[in-house]
Amino acid sequence: MDYIGPDGMTWLLGSPEESLAYVLADRGFDVWVANNRGTRWSRRHTSLDATSWRYWDWSWDDLVVNDMPDVVDYVRTRTAHKPHYVGHSMGTLVALAALSEGKVSEKLKSATLLSPVAYLSHMTTPLGILLANTFAGELISDLGVAEFNPTSPEVTNIVSGLCHNPGINCYDFIRDFTGENYCLNSSAIDVVLQYEPQPTSTKTLVHFAQTFRAGVLTKYDYVSPEVNVENYGQEEPPAYNMSRIPVGFPLFLSYGGQDDLADPADVDLLLADLRRGGHSDATMTVQYLDKFAHLDFIFGVCAKDYVYKDVVSFLNRFN
Repeated sequence: MDYIGPDGMTWLLGSPEESLAYVLADRGFDVWVANNRGTRWSRRHTSLDATSWRYWDWSWDDLVVNDMPDVVDYVRTRTAHKPHYVGHSMGTLVALAALSEGKVSEKLKSATLLSPVAYLSHMTTPLGILLANTFAGELISDLGVAEFNPTSPEVTNIVSGLCHNPGINCYDFIRDFTGENYCLNSSAIDVVLQYEPQPTSTKTLVHFAQTFRAGVLTKYDYVSPEVNVENYGQEEPPAYNMSRIPVGFPLFLSYGGQDDLADPADVDLLLADLRRGGHSDATMTVQYLDKFAHLDFIFGVCAKDYVYKDVVSFLNRFN
C-alpha cells in the first residue's frame, strides 16, 4: 500500500520504467496518487469558486493540519490498511510537519522523503533567493493576487522583471532554480515544463519566503502580534519541531549534493534534529547522492537505478 503526494502529475510524467508511481505499481504496491488543493486536478470546492480570494486563503500549514490527514484517512477507509507515504520537495515538508505535530504517524507505515525540505536558510538557487529577499510573495499579495499561478500575466510580469537582475539566467530556468541536474534529459525537461510548476496560493509562497528569511521552520507568520495571538495564542508563530517525530517511525531520506533548493547543509540540519530526537539507523535510512539535484529524484532517467530500487527495498522492509 503506497500513498504518493502532493502533486499527482509529478509522478507520472516519465516513462513507466522511469516514473516511481509505475515502478511501485509494477512491484505489487497499491498506489494512490494525491493532488494538492489548487493544482490543475484539485480545484473544486463545496462552496467557493477558484476565482475568489477566500478560495486561496491558505498556506501549507493548512495542508499539514487538514489535507494530508484527510487524504490518509481516505486511503485507509477504502483499503483497511495503513499506507506508506512518498513525497518530494514540498510533499516532504508537509509530511515532516504533520509527523512532528502528531497528525499522521499512527496512520502510516513509513515515509519516503526525496529532496527533503525543512530548512531553507542555505538555499542557493539564485531565483529562489531573489524571490524571498525581495518579498515577492508579499508584493504579489499586496497587488491583490491570491492565486500564485506561474502562467498568469501578473506573476509572469513580476518574474520577468526579476530575470533582469544580475546573476539570474531565466533562459535556463530549470538549472537556475533547482541546481545542475545529473540525469534530466532535454526531452524530460520539455514534458515537465508542460505541466509544472502548478498553481498554489500566494500565502504559501509568502510562507516559504518567511522560512528562508527567518532560518526557522515555523507556522505562517501573520506579522501582526495581535493576529498571531488570535491564531496561535502567542505573538510569534510556533515552530515545527522535527525532533518530535516519533522515534520508531520508519523514515527514508534521499538527497543530492547539487540540489540548490534542498541544500545538503539544510538537510543536515534536519538529520541532526531527527537524531537529536532519538532516530537511528534502525528505522531511519539516509541516502546521499553527490551528483543529484532537485529534479533528478522524480524526473531523472537514472533515478530508477540510484533511488527507486532502494525505495522499494525500504518499503518492503516495513510493509
